[in-house]
Amino acid sequence: MITVFIIILGIIMILAAIIAVMSKNLLTAIISSGVISLLASIIYLILSAPDVAMTEAAIGSGLTTIVFLYALSRIKKINKEIDDD
Repeated sequence: MITVFIIILGIIMILAAIIAVMSKNLLTAIISSGVISLLASIIYLILSAPDVAMTEAAIGSGLTTIVFLYALSRIKKINKEIDDD
């Protein structure tokens, strides 16, 4: 049963990766990459690696997604300032 659950999570991760690569919207790509990291942390937890799961959730899913969203907002702000001039 656990193997089936891991396979399902793996398939969802592959679909999220395809969405992240093929998406023309940067926000969608950032959220998809965050979902990939979150699902990876769930798989690590199922495989009895809670320390790796916590690290992946904190750094991979949390911090990286926040940094990417911050960078995207800064780029949009700079582009808006350039367009206004």
